Order: sequence, then structure tokens, then C-alpha cells
Amino acid sequence: MTVLPAIAAFAEDLTAIRRDFHMHPEIGFQEHRTSARVAELLASWGVTVTRGIGGTGVVGVLEGSRPGRTIGLRADMDALPMEEQTNLPYASRTPGVFHGCGHDGHTTILLGAARYLAENRDFAGRAVFIFQPAEEGLGGARAMLADGLFDRFPCDELYGLHNSPYHPHSRVTIRPGIAQAGAGFFDIRITGRGAHGAYPHMGRDPITIGAGLVKELQEIVARNTDPTHAAVVSVTEFHAGSAYNVIPGEAVLRGTFRYLDDADGAMIEGRMRRICEGLAHAHEVEIAADIRTVFGVLSNDPARVANLIDVAQGVVGDLAAPDAELTMGSEDMADLLNVVPGAFFNLGHNGTVPLHNPGYVFDDSILPVGASLFARLVEVRGGAEG
Repeated sequence: MTVLPAIAAFAEDLTAIRRDFHMHPEIGFQEHRTSARVAELLASWGVTVTRGIGGTGVVGVLEGSRPGRTIGLRADMDALPMEEQTNLPYASRTPGVFHGCGHDGHTTILLGAARYLAENRDFAGRAVFIFQPAEEGLGGARAMLADGLFDRFPCDELYGLHNSPYHPHSRVTIRPGIAQAGAGFFDIRITGRGAHGAYPHMGRDPITIGAGLVKELQEIVARNTDPTHAAVVSVTEFHAGSAYNVIPGEAVLRGTFRYLDDADGAMIEGRMRRICEGLAHAHEVEIAADIRTVFGVLSNDPARVANLIDVAQGVVGDLAAPDAELTMGSEDMADLLNVVPGAFFNLGHNGTVPLHNPGYVFDDSILPVGASLFARLVEVRGGAEG
């Protein structure tokens, strides 16, 4: 493995930065401290900084020493609304907020690449460092796009990564073409009529209606999606009632749906709306359905995947390969890749606890590896012809 020596020399600094972010996590569109620290560090290295893109997003621009192509690198900054249970000395100091997906590591990796490139400047073209807010289901990528991200900072290619406790240390995996699912979230509120549990005929029971709704939603994929297409609908919350003998007046269901074909996503959303309308009519209640697509289908440009693997093999050797499995997990870099051709890859580490688990621990030893991968993408691809 060939971590860039200059990056290896400041690896301890990267660990300190990452752990500082970890101690002060912020959820989507509230990354005020994080974005301020990112901007401060970039500016201290001579990177031109623009703040407030898409809310709390930050973009840094660095000119190389000679003409070339513009390479975009992206990292997400937000944490999750969950409690940390690691007992680490640098554990979250914010109750109910935790970097349980490693975005603090992604941010630090991109900062490491920016520092190296700023201190060396021996590359062609321009590097654009994109620090995105609100990846965890709040639409940070779309907010940056709506704020003119690529109109203001055009890129020829775009790359991003995600840490992976599911792969060996420094293993780079990626899948050409469709790689991750598109995703939608839903909130469904059933407004019935409350009554005594002994006299259900006097009410309109939202719990039984909701239970039937759960069953109907499961049948969307089972009976409306081509069996050769991957899709899933999951009801993940069901809230109703407060006493043994009271039929409540309201029930709330929430959940997600995933798909690998945009037509399937549109079909699922349409069926959900019609099912809610039909049940409302049948049971003489009101059902309000808030259904929204939050991520598009992530598709990696095959040519950029080949470029990435070529660069990654120069850093991690045979640990880099285009052999990632198709996943129903989602990532809102999909929306950025719909505008600029690029590639989104996984970087393995020695963590043993899954992402989004309260005991998840990011492995700091991959910080210089990730930073070297990002830096080399700029150095190699900035001088490429296409």
C-alpha cells in the first residue's frame, strides 16, 4: 500500500480533527460548527472557500500549477439523531446525536486531501472540494444543486466515498452502473374517531385500519412489481393509543421504500396514494399521506469507475476492484452523479460494528488512505484528456 508520504506525515493531525468532529456532531442542515471548522481549515491552507451553499454546505476551490480538468471531490458532514454507546474518550458530547455513519471520517478524509494538494500544488487543472450537509434523508445534495452548485463550480468528474466496516482494511469496492437504490420516505396519518374500547361501533378505529394498511403496502411489491426487479416497502413506525380501554382517534405510520428503477419508484408512490384514498373511503376516515422521494438511484459512470480503479490500485494495490454488490441502501450523492459523471466507492476498515449502530466505531487508520485516494484522483485525472 502506498499512502502518500506527505499525508502520512500529518496523519495524527487528521485523527485529532476527526475526533473533534466526532465529539461535536450535528444533524442535517444544522452543521454550523462543523462547516465553520471546515471553512477555517481550508482557508488556512490557501483554499478559496464559499460557505452557505444549500444551507450549511461548504465548497473549496484550489487551482493547480497548470491547465487541466476540474475534478470534484465530495464528503458529507451530518450526524444521526441517535445516542452513542461506545464509551470512547472522544464520544459525542451532544445528547441524542452521534456520528454513527462515519461522516466525520469522510469530512476529515476530504480535508486531508485538500491540505496535501494545497501544500504541493503539483497538479493540473482545478480541485473542487464539496462538503455536503444533510445526507441522512434530508436532501442535502438536492439543496446544494438548487443553490447552483455545479453552475457556480462546474466539474468534469466527481468522486466520493463511504467507509465500510463490512470490508477488509483499505479494500476499495465499487460497482459500475446502477449501484445503490433510490429511496422514498412516507408519513401516513389516519384520523378516525375515538371511542371506548367496549363500544368500538361508536368509533372509527384507526388501529385496525392502520393494520390493514400495513398489509396492503406490503402487497405493492409482491403483486405490482416485476419479480425480476428489486424493490422494498418497509413500515418502520406505527404510533397509536395511550390506554387499555380507549380506541384512539388517530394513528401514524412511517417508513421507507427503495427501488432500482425510477419507474418502479413512481409506481410504488402512486399505489400508496391510491391505497390510502381507497381505505379512507371504505372506512369513512381521513388518511393524509406525505410521500416523498429523497434519493435517486445511484449510478456510477463505467468510464469513471475504470479511472478510479486505476488510481486506487496505485494506492492500495490489488485491494481495489470493481466488484461491489448491488445494494438496496441509498446515498444522496446519487443526485450529484445525475449531473456530473463520476463514481462513488466504499473504503473498508477494521471496524466490527455495523453502520447506524450505537456502538459503531470509525477506524482512524483509514484517514490517510482515503485522503491519498482523493488526492491521487485529482493529480491523475486533472491532467487526463478525458
